[in-house]
Amino acid sequence: MNHLKAKSVHITGIAVCAACLGTAIAQGADSNFPTKPIRFIVPTAPGGGSDLIARSLGQKYTQAWGQQVVVDHRPGAGMTIGIDLVAKATPDGHTVIIVNPSHAINSTLMARLPYDAVRDFIPITVIATQAYAVVVSPSLPAKNVRELIGLAKAKPRELSYASSGPGSASHLATEMLSGMTGIEMIHVPYKGTGPAVLDLISGRVQIYINPLLAVIGAVETGRLRVIAVTSAQRVKSLPDIPTVAESGVPGYQASNWYGFAAPAKTPRALIMKLNQEFARIMASPDVRERLLSVGMEPATTTPEQYTEFVKAEIVKWTRVVKTAGIHAD
Repeated sequence: MNHLKAKSVHITGIAVCAACLGTAIAQGADSNFPTKPIRFIVPTAPGGGSDLIARSLGQKYTQAWGQQVVVDHRPGAGMTIGIDLVAKATPDGHTVIIVNPSHAINSTLMARLPYDAVRDFIPITVIATQAYAVVVSPSLPAKNVRELIGLAKAKPRELSYASSGPGSASHLATEMLSGMTGIEMIHVPYKGTGPAVLDLISGRVQIYINPLLAVIGAVETGRLRVIAVTSAQRVKSLPDIPTVAESGVPGYQASNWYGFAAPAKTPRALIMKLNQEFARIMASPDVRERLLSVGMEPATTTPEQYTEFVKAEIVKWTRVVKTAGIHAD
């Protein structure tokens, strides 16, 4: 996330207060907005980070604006069903979507998309970031990333790693690690986090890079071991766990992120009004504490910063996809 820069604000992990940057424009928005329920489209199944954020913020929006926020799950096809729905929605500010790195990854992974990830959306704000955890089976002798790399080099293509599916963020984050260290491991894709964690616990696979939220339960009960986090800085909730970059792979950085966007042609005034409200909500101690408790870092950005960030993510993951020769099934 450290490639996001602002002229007037220093960004650390995308921790930016956008409210002061958009107040004048937002005050010029339609004073009657919103005039009907707002839909937060979640292009993934219930549960997980996107659902948690959408429900936490939706409740606050409802309290502030007096209009119900409906959390509408539209999973399927690598999130493209829900994303396409929003791309074609009426651009009146009443339909927004929460996306994650798969939004950027799909742009390079999928040959044909019914929308353009940049052209057909107006980013509102990044809302939170979350490190991936490098977790290993308790039976794996590697206690840190250096030992993992050494083991993988000594036994090429004998270790296997889980992912949440071909082309998923967990798949690409692991391939990026392999590419930067010259190791070769066998990819074992799963249809979800649950089955992958079970096989990791049993030792059927040895490594899994996935958002911390998805594996923290197994880590806390000692069924899995975290050897590193993938973010640029250490995670506040796990201060003793080093980053991958600290562990002998300088320059490695991959984070899960969540951001809200609206259909293209949504009026700028409404985008800024939404942006300002997101910034106000994210400053709430209860919201911040809830997200921090599950390893997320609350954040807000300007729409412009978010736009540049998405473009940079597309470039980054395109490089990984091409280097690893990954193709969508």
